[in-house]
Amino acid sequence: MHITGHMIIGQSTVLGTAGVVHAINPAQNAVMTPDFGLATVAEVERACALAEAAFDTYRETTLEQRALFLEAIATNILDIGSALIERATQETGLPVARLEGERGRTVGQLRLFAKVVRDGRWMTATLDSALPERAPPRPDLRLRKIALGPVAVFGASNFPLAFSVAGGDTASALAAGCPVIVKAHSAHLGTSELVGKAIQKAVADCGMPEGVFSMLIGDGRQIGQSLVSHPAIKAVGFTGSRQGGLALVRTAAQRHEPIPVYAEMSSINPVFLLPQALAANAATLAQGFVDSLTLGAGQFCTNPGLVIALDGPHLQQFMDAASTALKAKAASTMLTPGIHKAYNAGVDSLSKIAGVTLLAQGLTSDGGCAAQAALAVCDGATFLTTPALQDENFGPSSLIIRCSDEAQMQRLAGFVEGQLTITVHAVAADRALAAKLLPTLERKAGRILFNGFPTGVEVAHAMVHGGPFPSTSDSRSTSVGASAIDRFTRPVCYQAMPADLLPAALKDENPFHLARIVDGELVMPK
Repeated sequence: MHITGHMIIGQSTVLGTAGVVHAINPAQNAVMTPDFGLATVAEVERACALAEAAFDTYRETTLEQRALFLEAIATNILDIGSALIERATQETGLPVARLEGERGRTVGQLRLFAKVVRDGRWMTATLDSALPERAPPRPDLRLRKIALGPVAVFGASNFPLAFSVAGGDTASALAAGCPVIVKAHSAHLGTSELVGKAIQKAVADCGMPEGVFSMLIGDGRQIGQSLVSHPAIKAVGFTGSRQGGLALVRTAAQRHEPIPVYAEMSSINPVFLLPQALAANAATLAQGFVDSLTLGAGQFCTNPGLVIALDGPHLQQFMDAASTALKAKAASTMLTPGIHKAYNAGVDSLSKIAGVTLLAQGLTSDGGCAAQAALAVCDGATFLTTPALQDENFGPSSLIIRCSDEAQMQRLAGFVEGQLTITVHAVAADRALAAKLLPTLERKAGRILFNGFPTGVEVAHAMVHGGPFPSTSDSRSTSVGASAIDRFTRPVCYQAMPADLLPAALKDENPFHLARIVDGELVMPK
């Protein structure tokens, strides 16, 4: 499949005329071909008009039709073959094995949502029978969830496949019955075009309305804000910086019709090392922590950017082992020159904060955008009085907090901002302290891990990849896992609706064979 630098608007490919942008090879810090044309507001308008026109038809496709469409996208992505991995490697500096795994995850989540669609439980079909003899009488009431409307999705820099054009936001929105307009991320333009064409082909092959999918290339401020401002757009999916996410939240809130923005933003993912676990496993924990910290040049939203433990000889043992392991870690290529520059500035700023000591740094490299890992330490009092220490530094850097006692550890647990993840390392002798911490941790994070490390987000029915602000803009949702579909639906109640007008999910004969709540009882399909 040839990369041309075109956008995708419905079944058309369009070369933008508002300027030119290029992909960058971060390993070489070199410009890549071809030129990619930037969108004008006219392209935004065209994509939104097509999406709006497609919505009512697409949202009432059968569950099987929609599931087959998602599966066709997955197949088309696989059919691109090695060309997709080669281009993604060149554009991101990520290794082939990582990208092959990410392609598998992308295809897997599309197929997961095909299963979710077929299952139909996401519609929460509910029937309350009429009670005409009751005083006052109750009418026949039936409920299902329907799609919100066209969704704007912003591709993420750090996952060129799994959180990008055909990533979790797109898959869950399409599953719900929402047309999708993607703003491609400038960090992987060629990769985005290849995947966008795979979706475009699936739209045509499956007979879906043309406006079900479009992909725009353009300036984040102008095109992104124009997209979120457009009255056809009814929800937004975003993964990126706090600054970028909050800008979209403000735009969405200021519209004539405010809309939800599901923004995954900043998280430093604290790791609590409880005393007895630390005493028993300091060296092992140190190696696991450093491996997690430096995985993928630290460019994960679940990167362990904070370690909290009681001060003492066992913590010193952990710090010594972690410093030794970190110093042996090779520098890794970061995704873009801008991310690399921001990371270095963050490490420099951290090292200059009063009360913070830089413990160790990894190996250096002459590579264009290679990140040198960094580990720092401060005491609990410094952390509690220095707000900047909660800022995410996207990359392989972390801060260890030396707590004076358990009371200060509990205070720190309540002090940290909202997180995607919080990790606890504990053995049986730590259970009492863990039980004291747990209610606070539940208020602070969307996922709580025991005796592991947070990098790695399983795509599964029970997964929550979300959390309290500022990790996300809406703590009630997840961007990974089957529940991600809930972000793009809303309930509708049908009262005394004539049988021939009822949607299929609510007809007495249950043609979709759904599990439904009928008069307060779960009724399984026959």
